[in-house]
Amino acid sequence: MIKLVGQERNQLENLDKARLIELILALQQQLVDQGWLIQELGNQLAKDSYNSSKPPSSDGLKKRRTSSLRQAGQRPLGGQPGHQGDTLKMVAVADHVEQQVVEACPHCQSDLSGVEPTGYDKRQVFDIPLVRLEVTEYQVEVKQCPCCGKTVKGTFPAAVTQPTQYGARVQAQASYLNSYHFIPLARTAELLTDFYGQSPTEAVIMAANQQLATATQASLEVIKTRLVAADVAHFDESGLRIAGKLNWLHVASTPQLTYYHVAAQRGKDGMTAGGHAGRTAEPRTGSEGHCARLRTGSAYSLIRTRLLAGQQVTCSLCERNVCWTAWFVESQAAQRL
Repeated sequence: MIKLVGQERNQLENLDKARLIELILALQQQLVDQGWLIQELGNQLAKDSYNSSKPPSSDGLKKRRTSSLRQAGQRPLGGQPGHQGDTLKMVAVADHVEQQVVEACPHCQSDLSGVEPTGYDKRQVFDIPLVRLEVTEYQVEVKQCPCCGKTVKGTFPAAVTQPTQYGARVQAQASYLNSYHFIPLARTAELLTDFYGQSPTEAVIMAANQQLATATQASLEVIKTRLVAADVAHFDESGLRIAGKLNWLHVASTPQLTYYHVAAQRGKDGMTAGGHAGRTAEPRTGSEGHCARLRTGSAYSLIRTRLLAGQQVTCSLCERNVCWTAWFVESQAAQRL
């Protein structure tokens, strides 16, 4: 084998034809190998959560701009005809009225304090009133029975279990901020302190979350049952840490229903732990006869990418070519949360 490094022009001129051919073939092979390596490295760099199984968190700060499937000129920009706006509107009767009197004419400086106004221009300001916690004291009677001489006490309401405690509305707001808006426990307690001047502990917020979870358990079971029976459903998962260990937050949803659960596993095992065993493994067909799996989870992003590239996809479950129009319409319903 001829060395390819450090070949000078005069050395190449001294080579015979056979050795030159051998050198050229070696260089060609080296170019092929390098091209394959460059392609592999390029493919690795091009992978993201849109075209592979990598999680969205691996995309970093560089996010791909979503490509719209809507053709230009189909609809004008801005609000569409029939769209109901949410403009702040005046109320007929305000809670407070402050009149700004005119005491003098700015043109001739005449005194107008005794002149009756001919009309009013109005502007309304919507604001939050000063908020403070109301304290309700429950008093139970203590009596001594004149017949037996024993002391008898009344009964506190079932929800009043401590000498001092936060009421249902404060607990509901604490759970709402922490669970729905994902505000950490410490910051939720800080917000409530700033709002009301009282400092609930993190244990109070956690207890409120537990009470809410218990109260909604029956409704969650109904949601889970209806999701399992749905023809089309969306499934996804996202990593999160609990006590320093990696877990997975799973979601199953339709346009009307959403169900979250946390499992230590991802994929089908995690879904099974949440009560959705076999939901995506069995072919459930939509109106066009294609499996609902093609419109759920990471399959949505992959097929949408291929659609934009003009490629054809065959469902691996029902072995049919995907109808792009039907798939896109039904997948939009499955993706809408």
